[in-house]
Amino acid sequence: MKKKLYFELLFLFILGALTSLSLPPYNLLFVNFITFSLFFIYIFKKKKYFSKNKAFLFGWFFGFGYFVTNLYWISISLTFDVNFKFLIPIALILIPAFLAIFYGVATYCFFFIDIKKPVSNLLLFSLIFGIIEFIRGNILTGFPWNLIAYSFSNNLEIIQITSLIGTYGFNILCISFFTSPAILILKENKKEIVVCIFFLLMPIALYLAGLSKIKSFQSLKVIKNEQTIRAVGSKISLDRFYENTETISVISELIELSEPDLENKTLFLWPEGIIPSINQSELSEFHFLFDKKFNDNHLFGIGINSFENKFYNSLSFYDHNLNLVNAYNKVNLVPFGEFLPFEKILGIVGLKSLTNNYQSFSSGENREIIKISENDFNIKILPLICYEIIYSGKIFDNSDFDYIINISEDGWFGNSIGPHQHFTHSIFRAIESGKYLIRSANNGISAIINPTGFVEKKISFGNSGYIDFSEKRVSETTLFSQFGNKMFFIIILLYIFLIFSSNRIS
Repeated sequence: MKKKLYFELLFLFILGALTSLSLPPYNLLFVNFITFSLFFIYIFKKKKYFSKNKAFLFGWFFGFGYFVTNLYWISISLTFDVNFKFLIPIALILIPAFLAIFYGVATYCFFFIDIKKPVSNLLLFSLIFGIIEFIRGNILTGFPWNLIAYSFSNNLEIIQITSLIGTYGFNILCISFFTSPAILILKENKKEIVVCIFFLLMPIALYLAGLSKIKSFQSLKVIKNEQTIRAVGSKISLDRFYENTETISVISELIELSEPDLENKTLFLWPEGIIPSINQSELSEFHFLFDKKFNDNHLFGIGINSFENKFYNSLSFYDHNLNLVNAYNKVNLVPFGEFLPFEKILGIVGLKSLTNNYQSFSSGENREIIKISENDFNIKILPLICYEIIYSGKIFDNSDFDYIINISEDGWFGNSIGPHQHFTHSIFRAIESGKYLIRSANNGISAIINPTGFVEKKISFGNSGYIDFSEKRVSETTLFSQFGNKMFFIIILLYIFLIFSSNRIS
């Protein structure tokens, strides 16, 4: 019996691992219809005679297979410093093992609720996993990376629905889509086949609705911006954090990539933490590099650390004389990267090295809209630094801004799937907000993304240069931008209603 169980757990692990192939950059969407259906069939049949404790193992092994194969790149960030290498096994094994607990809890809850009919169980399965994924994205600091909804990232028409219900709401629907073929095997009557067909046809309906929405946006009048936002994409080595790289050489390279035009009113956007050896107040010491290249027509948005009794990861805006105009301090920090939880305790055992032996960054108090009113510039920006782009429904309290600006340092991911996964979140945030998103990344993907998620301009991974955001179409405020994750809870109520209603199918 034990030997059989071991093989079954290995089977679940493989199913989870194969599910990773549906995510960027592979986007083998069809895999999910196989893996989720088989996973659901397995736990549905085991539900009749297995204990709830075993149920946890079923979900955990599926989740471990899923996360260990799509989050391996986290360990790459630990290879740049010899002091970090002892933590590689933690990144490779323990982080996926921890995240898999959420899937274990989901299957445990699924076993706990006794519903007999296959359709009701499918809806219950989707609901529980959707809620657990929401909790994963919000508990403690939250880590909503690689929700299964992101497997639709290449299907812009279908994901337009996120402008209404958000990514978490869409995530529940996705689980139902992928699981619905199981009903063809588990069905108890012909009426249940109708439910299966309904969920399989729903993506087609969403596609047609999304296609109409995209065409409607494309028919809008193109308006020239009062000023250009020039996003610079660079590939400056991470060695600058560990070697005595001259600040002058880094700034000079960024200026060269920016190719300033003295006649063109431009806001230049440089990546996160691109100048590590100085802080926000010290940049003015390098004014001599800017004097002849820039004038009153230019402003800068630069990812640079700041110190105000505390250390902050900041997006700072300067005029051409390098006077500070405005700044935003990152709110959502990367645990064990930008700050050390329980720092006083864990620092004793050597984990202080994770933050380069510095004091942990402090979190900004709140994410406010940055208003830039300088030298005839008049822009309202929602700033998101790197990791902050992954949070659906958590990035803004109001929609009174013109654009989302995202700066990032993706060099920590190496030449892996990480930068592609990270970039995918930008597409979803643009659709949810109904705003243009301008992204400047070092060692990553820089892009201009319109409110339908279409990438209008891009600097591909491994390349450098700049892209200009100089014209736009003005779209309406989205439902999700007004109500945020309240829409997710409406989907929950809908599913609860459907679960009870489906029991009437005979």
